[in-house]
Amino acid sequence: MERSMRVFSTVFVVLLLLVATEMGPMVAEARTCESQSHRFKGPCVRKSNCASVCQTEGFHGGQCRGFRRRCFCTKHC
Repeated sequence: MERSMRVFSTVFVVLLLLVATEMGPMVAEARTCESQSHRFKGPCVRKSNCASVCQTEGFHGGQCRGFRRRCFCTKHC
């Protein structure tokens, strides 16, 4: 009886490990490419302003980064 419980618990743990590894993310994440904005002037204070300028440059969005607060445009590549 004790041996069958040990075998059962071992099989149960192995099945849990198999299920846990199969339940990972199903969707592949796209890489995000960045480029410093060519049209944004001055220090970047608001993300929304940066994103608006980046959209006029053909990017999906933008964010303020760095100590000098530059606007970096982002898109999926």
